[in-house]
Amino acid sequence: MDMTIRKSAGLHGELSVPGDKSISHRAIMLGALSEGTTEITNFLQGADCLSTISCFQSMGVDIENTATHVRIRGVGLHGLHEPKNTLDVGNSGTTARLLSGILAGQSFTATLNGDASIQKRPMKRVIDPLTQMGASLKSLRGNGCAPLEIRGGNLHGIHYNSPVASAQVKSCVLLAGLYADDVTLVTEPALSRNHTELMLTGFGADIKSMGTTASVAPNPRLAGQNIQVPGDISSAAYWIAAALAVPGSELVLKNVGINPTRDGILRAAAAMGANIARENIRTVSGELVCDLIVKSSLLHGTTISGELIPTLIDEIPVIAVLACFAEGETVIKDAQELKVKESNRIDTVVEGLRAMGADAAATDDGMMIRGGRTLHGTVIDSHMDHRIAMSFAVAGLLCDEPTTIRNADSVAISYPGFFESLKQAGR
Repeated sequence: MDMTIRKSAGLHGELSVPGDKSISHRAIMLGALSEGTTEITNFLQGADCLSTISCFQSMGVDIENTATHVRIRGVGLHGLHEPKNTLDVGNSGTTARLLSGILAGQSFTATLNGDASIQKRPMKRVIDPLTQMGASLKSLRGNGCAPLEIRGGNLHGIHYNSPVASAQVKSCVLLAGLYADDVTLVTEPALSRNHTELMLTGFGADIKSMGTTASVAPNPRLAGQNIQVPGDISSAAYWIAAALAVPGSELVLKNVGINPTRDGILRAAAAMGANIARENIRTVSGELVCDLIVKSSLLHGTTISGELIPTLIDEIPVIAVLACFAEGETVIKDAQELKVKESNRIDTVVEGLRAMGADAAATDDGMMIRGGRTLHGTVIDSHMDHRIAMSFAVAGLLCDEPTTIRNADSVAISYPGFFESLKQAGR
């Protein structure tokens, strides 16, 4: 499906963004491994999270998914059954990597696969630590990617020094650590999002965090919980950028998660001179939540690098769009991880921005954008990447000519109602 975006005269109103994708995934996984019932509200009904549900249903977990809630009747830590068929993770890297950690602890063999994009994404980053723990993982095509055969059981606790700051790698190892014979520790070069640690604690696991190291004790008894999923700050990022850049805009974004390991978009925007206020700050199901009031602002360039990168890695495409409407130069570096997302987001972002007339250049670990040029509408290939599709939809709001996004239906991965909300906010 292609979608055409036209220039906006201003965005106004109140929006609730979909539930957090990362938290929705983890709530299904921990609910399945718990004893008793877990009920999730504001669950993200996106394709990635539905893939997680499907995988656990294939292993014998009773999951009821309705318009108002998801109810999971947990089977306990050791209650999963061997799937009869290959577990299909769809387009979801989170499902693939976190599920690998859980499968590593099972007494059966399972095969995990996904779509063409998943079959190119690096799995060696979880194969290595899980192999060190004693599991047997085989990339069936011998390229370090899915399809992956996982033979679990008899895991040992390790202290893994991850070469990348990745919540998926950290979470994979911690979930495997639930099945180990001793404490499992993961140390990262910088702190990645900590939803797994927070939720494991809520379900009853013995988690400790110190600096960039997290540890888990083995064989906890996890108890079913009621989880209210906050709005996804990665989805809110498109509205934040749009309201800041489109003159005369003011948006209220309700119930947005502002976990400090995820709020980099707010810190980067503040460094650019953004007018964003936080109201009604509170804690919901262990996560910090607030309402954001975002007003159009005169922005200036900044440098985004170092420990800030893991807190906004998924938001970099739309930050790059925002940088086009800021005075001066914005430099994004230390973001090599962009190369192994649903697309190579360094290349796809710079390619799209240059096609619109922006002054943008790719670097080995990021990009440089000089703001101030007038962008013009064009045809943008989303490369079936939901974050590219939504980022360039934001850019299209500021172009005199229409912008057409190819394969715009990829937004269903994380934000099924995005284009409907865009029409609503622009009325």
